[in-house]
Amino acid sequence: MLVDPNYVTNLTTALDQSSNMEDTLTSELASGLSVTSLQDNPTAVAQSTLLASSIAQDDTFVQSATGEVSMMQVADSTLGDVVTQITSALSLAVEGNNGTLNSSNTTSISQQLSGILNQVVSLANTSYQGQYLFGGSQGSVQPFTLDTSTNPATITYAGDAQVQFVTSPSGQKFQSNLPGSSVFGSGTTGVLGALNQLISDFTSNAPSATLTSDTNALTTSLGQLSDQRSTLDSSLSRLQSTSTYTQTEESQLQIAQSSLISADPATVATQLSSAETQHQALLSVINTLGSSEDLFALMR
Repeated sequence: MLVDPNYVTNLTTALDQSSNMEDTLTSELASGLSVTSLQDNPTAVAQSTLLASSIAQDDTFVQSATGEVSMMQVADSTLGDVVTQITSALSLAVEGNNGTLNSSNTTSISQQLSGILNQVVSLANTSYQGQYLFGGSQGSVQPFTLDTSTNPATITYAGDAQVQFVTSPSGQKFQSNLPGSSVFGSGTTGVLGALNQLISDFTSNAPSATLTSDTNALTTSLGQLSDQRSTLDSSLSRLQSTSTYTQTEESQLQIAQSSLISADPATVATQLSSAETQHQALLSVINTLGSSEDLFALMR
C-alpha cells in the first residue's frame, strides 16, 4: 500500500489555506468589500479606478456648474431689471417728444431719464459673491463708471470683452458670462450710450427729429441687449440640463463601482460557514493523527 510521504505537509498547507480563507471572508463580511487591494482582483481594481476618475470629473463639473448657474441666474435677473428701466426711458422719451410739453415738463423728464441712467449703471455694476458680473474676465474690477461733470456724461468701461465658458466632462462648452461692452455698450454705444445721448439732447432742447432719432437708437440698443440676454438664457438652460444629466450619470457610476468591489453578505456568509466547516474538519484530522502512534491503525 502506498502512503503519501508528504501528507503532513499537505495537511498543514491545507490548514493554512483554510485559515486564510476564513480571514478573507470574515474581512469581506465586516467591510462589505470583496476587493481591498490590487492582488484581490487586478481587473476589478483597474475598472474601479477608471470609474473613480469619471466620478471625480462628473462631481467637479456639477459643483462648478452649480456656482455658475447661480451667477447666471443673478445676471439674467439683473438684465430683466435693465429692460424694465430702458422701457420706462422709452416711454418718457415718447412723452417728452409729443410737442405738447413746456420746458418745465421736459426738464422733469430729463431728470427722470438721468435717474434711470444712474440705475442702469448701478445694475451694470452688479456683483455676485464678490465678483462683478459684467466685467468680462475682470471680475474684481468695477466695470462701469459714470462722470456727470461733462455733457453728455462720460461713461467708461474698465472690463474686457472676454467670454467665459464652462466645459462638461464630455467636452461641451457653455457660455457663462456676458461682457459688459456687449450688453450695455462702451462709451457712446449700447443702451448706456443711447440713453446718455437722449438725456443730453433733452437737456439742450434738441429738435424733435433729433429726439426721435435718439429714441430709435435706444430702441435698437434695447433689442441688442435682449439678444444678448437670450444667448445667456439659452446657455443657462443647457447648462442646467447637462448638470442634471451628469448628476444622474455620477450616481449610476457610483452604483457600478460599488457593485464591482462590494461583497454580497449572504453569499459571503455561506462561503464563510463552509470554510469554517472545512477548517474544523482539517483540525480534527490533524488532531487525530497527532494522538495516534500507529498510522496503519487509522486505516483499519
